[in-house]
Amino acid sequence: MNNDLHLYDEQSLSEQSRFITKVYGWMAFALALTGVVAFYSAQSPLIWGLIFSNSYGFWILFGIQIGLVIFLSARINKMSANVAIGAFILYSMVTGFVFSMIFIIYTMSSIASTFFITAGTFATMSIIGYFTKTDLTSFGRIMMMALVGLIIASLVNYFMQSSTLYWITTYAGILIFTGLIAYDTQKIKEMNIIGNEGTDEDKKEAIMGALTLYLDFINLFLLLLRLFGSRK
Repeated sequence: MNNDLHLYDEQSLSEQSRFITKVYGWMAFALALTGVVAFYSAQSPLIWGLIFSNSYGFWILFGIQIGLVIFLSARINKMSANVAIGAFILYSMVTGFVFSMIFIIYTMSSIASTFFITAGTFATMSIIGYFTKTDLTSFGRIMMMALVGLIIASLVNYFMQSSTLYWITTYAGILIFTGLIAYDTQKIKEMNIIGNEGTDEDKKEAIMGALTLYLDFINLFLLLLRLFGSRK
């Protein structure tokens, strides 16, 4: 009996490890796709003109971004794995078009250095979230409530244009998303259902996990870019 339990534990850990690998693989693919689309869009006068010649192009893309996240989050259990993968890839590409402005506003060196700072922070907090024995559920709830406050404050400052509130939300946002990386990593680690490897459910779980970490990464990157980005 003990040998059977030990073998089951080893198989469970092995399956969990493969699941986490898939999650990070999809996240890395999405980040790379976003970066490539953003870079080449910034080099194309045609694409740049279509998106930013007036405010409508940007807001339409932003609306598509929000819509795709809501669609994936709300309908993930009712869609096929291929549809979930397609929506995730489309979201990554749309985000790339929106992010093309970064390559116009900031220098390449500051974008690269901020990316590596973000990657290092992400890796550190993700490792903590994966290996910690502490239950981060309560911590995660606090971070989510703080995130709601951050969104409200950012919306208010969109109209107020207060430099003080701008920097408060910047530093608060960095702390919030840094904490969320650890919490989300632990949550994703526990999300995997042992025994469903290779099924549609397994693939959709990996996509949702990748989307969650992708959002943490890009939001942290944008906030750090406020601090470390050098404008052209």
